Amino acid sequence: MENLPPRAPKKVGFIDIGTNSIRLALVQIDPNGAYRTLSEQKETVRLGEGEFKNHMLQKDSMKRAIMVCKQFAEMARNNQAKEIVAVATSATREAKNQAQFIDALKKHAGLSVKTISGVEEARLIYLGISDGFDLKSNNALMIDIGGGSTELIVGNHEEYLHLDSMKLGAIRVSSMFFSPEDSGRVSDEKYQLIQRYVENTAIRSIQRVIPYHYDIAIGSSGTIQTLADVIYQHYHKRSYQKGDFVRTEELNAVIDMLRGMTNSEREALPGLVSKRADIIIGGAAILQTVLTSLEIEGFYVTDRTLRDGMLIDHLKRSEHAALFESHSVRQRSVNQLAKKFRVDEVHSTHVQELALQLFDSTKEIKLHKLKENYRELLAFASTLHDIGIFLSYSDHHKHSYYLIRNADLVGFNQNEIKIMAAIAFFHRKKFPKKSRTQLRELGKRDTQAVKVCATLIRIAEALDRSHQHVVSKAKFTRDELGNIYLDIYTNSDYQLELWRLNSHNPMFIKVFKQSFEVRIFDENGQPQPITMMT
Repeated sequence: MENLPPRAPKKVGFIDIGTNSIRLALVQIDPNGAYRTLSEQKETVRLGEGEFKNHMLQKDSMKRAIMVCKQFAEMARNNQAKEIVAVATSATREAKNQAQFIDALKKHAGLSVKTISGVEEARLIYLGISDGFDLKSNNALMIDIGGGSTELIVGNHEEYLHLDSMKLGAIRVSSMFFSPEDSGRVSDEKYQLIQRYVENTAIRSIQRVIPYHYDIAIGSSGTIQTLADVIYQHYHKRSYQKGDFVRTEELNAVIDMLRGMTNSEREALPGLVSKRADIIIGGAAILQTVLTSLEIEGFYVTDRTLRDGMLIDHLKRSEHAALFESHSVRQRSVNQLAKKFRVDEVHSTHVQELALQLFDSTKEIKLHKLKENYRELLAFASTLHDIGIFLSYSDHHKHSYYLIRNADLVGFNQNEIKIMAAIAFFHRKKFPKKSRTQLRELGKRDTQAVKVCATLIRIAEALDRSHQHVVSKAKFTRDELGNIYLDIYTNSDYQLELWRLNSHNPMFIKVFKQSFEVRIFDENGQPQPITMMT
């Protein structure tokens, strides 16, 4: 039978036509289900500007949107995208001249745009957030504030439990209460009026959320990310990072600060995107009302959006659907990165198994007290420790560090990514000292975890030095006198592995304050004599 040629990667464009902005993601999907974003573009067009008074898209707004959609479609096609998936949300679905706008997009941009309902918008947002945020076993309330609508979702990693869409958005509310001539300052009386309007509009949706149990709240969308960035710049003197937690009391204080500013003063504020200066109060009032009404003390921030949900929905409808059933968000993200850089999957999996055996056994004999979250990060770092070989074997630990630090790994916060990258960096060569660049940003506990995990992954790597999986199992034990042993189980020639182990005892001593001796057992547990190469 003639061998079939390997399937080529497929490129797909995803366009989200929102009320405030239009976004494009150009994604390459490999035959094995791994995907990577090649390009992301965003243009603020204010499609919903002036629409919500009479539910008519304005000519200038449509013209801007059509021009941007045409550019995005051409960009995708010029990059060999075989398919473009485009959806339109609140502004378009409520417009009386919706058909005219959709026809113009078809004629001038060659796009077949699907106008989606508020509930479908909420479903896609759920897919985007749940795939990119490690929910573990938690139920989450997800809040997404767009230009024309706000979606409230309750869901977990497995499924959504509640989907709702409110006719409240940053542009919609702002256009009702502000005019272009306004300076931007908002009096207490006017803000109270805005709050009452939001409360009255949101009351049914809020009531429908109350019966559901949720452990955490997650905020998405440009409005929430902007508010989070202003809060972190103001209180923490840094930009917000995805996965950061925002306290409601900090939000309330920042809203009071923003209300006292003009639009031009807001534009100069660290963290506030200038194009949002005139609509940020409208969006903030919605967020504040939801949090206050549900008595939520704070929320996590994610950069995942509707557009990410479009990609996940596309993959779930394809031949790669099984990928989403078998792995967690984090595992899937790590696997995709490993496949992207053509990691030796069999070797990395075996190193991971051995490293976890060593982690568990060293913890059992009380050589460390690291919690399970570090065990999980060691597992992921073991999968990725050799990705740098894709660039060059020489100094590949440095390349691995760079690739992990700069990868778009979803489901992880920035600190977790730094820890994994550091473990990969120190899996060979120099000892992990605090003065090293790779450890300077980590706290004391994380630094110690990196030292422990790096030591164990070095030993695990040595135990599969030949890439022949001659060691089936390995564990550390302690005898009555306190002596530490590394017990290796094998029925094969282990000479190369044993020879390599000797170089790791000095690092083991530095980290654990004890040395170890090697003992060999066959796979039935019978002791074997140690013979060394000459």
